[in-house]
Amino acid sequence: MTNLTIERVTSRILDIPLIRPHGFATTTATAQPILLVEVTTADGVRGWGEGVVPGGPWWGGESAETMKAIVDRYLAPVMVGRRLDELAGIMRDLEKVVANARFAKAAVDVAMHDAWARALGIPVRDLLGGAVRDSVDVTWALGVLPLETALEEIDERMNGVGHRSFKLKMGAGDPAEDTARVAELTRALADKVPGGVSIRIDVNARWDRLTALRHLPTLADAGVQLFEQPTPAHDLATLREITRRTGVPVMADESVCSPADALAVVQAEAADVIAVKTTKLGGLRESLKTVAIAETAGLACHGATSLEGPIGTAASVHFACAVEGISYGSELFGPMLLKETYTQTDLEYADGRVTLPEGPGLGLLPDDDKVAFYTRD
Repeated sequence: MTNLTIERVTSRILDIPLIRPHGFATTTATAQPILLVEVTTADGVRGWGEGVVPGGPWWGGESAETMKAIVDRYLAPVMVGRRLDELAGIMRDLEKVVANARFAKAAVDVAMHDAWARALGIPVRDLLGGAVRDSVDVTWALGVLPLETALEEIDERMNGVGHRSFKLKMGAGDPAEDTARVAELTRALADKVPGGVSIRIDVNARWDRLTALRHLPTLADAGVQLFEQPTPAHDLATLREITRRTGVPVMADESVCSPADALAVVQAEAADVIAVKTTKLGGLRESLKTVAIAETAGLACHGATSLEGPIGTAASVHFACAVEGISYGSELFGPMLLKETYTQTDLEYADGRVTLPEGPGLGLLPDDDKVAFYTRD
């Protein structure tokens, strides 16, 4: 009989360069720090998870460095000596020793799911109920880019991987200039591409009410098809007003970092779509609860990203393909933004979609040499 006892939990920080700088509302990333967590059982079965935040601690207050301290000093001692099939109880007990720290908890949640599924010889999706789809649409995010550069990148992604949905970051510059840039790009693409493409924007919660209500109608007229978190996370009243006044679907991201947050958005009628990041929610179990709340209320869910590497993205792909409520596609492009990978094989991207990986666990294995090369001293 397989011994599912957790014998060891280790972590290391990897620094993976990006193919190009990726701009957010408040910062620009040139490399992605990834906390790679490894869980090993008494039988020597290993599982992996990632602790990743989008661009640093500006988003949710965590970083690769804080996650490593939390995992090594506080979470690992609770896990060691427990069985993987006690995963729900372990995650409950982690809440007793560390408040919040959802990104760090997501790393250990995924690592335990991966190890447990490998010990049973099944894919992680089977622990989530089995697959309802074998691939999912992927939106490509361009960050904050000048018009010509953005057009070139969109053309490259359409011809190379078949993307038909693109997201532009806003909120870093002057709102009027930002709006003019995105509106011009959206109209240019409508003229250039037969059948058109989907353009979405993400303001990363940086506009106030008046700024949002002044500029979002211009973007709606230009053909932008989704507004992601234009205003601060706590201001559900304004998010609701935008949802009702602009005629464009609104997606809540920063506003939803827990199942309770999702319930608050539902009760406030503040959004049409919930951005489900398995990272910001604390792992796969909390993500299941979040989707259940949104789905019951009739809201769509989007498989969002924190720019995870291959392991973290594979976990989100398993989730998106096992949970019917992920009905608004995904943004699981993280590995394609990395200049290099640290796994033995890559996720498969084609025709604007990412395919559910096969094999036990998450279906990917780290390449020990590459992991060693990218490990921070």
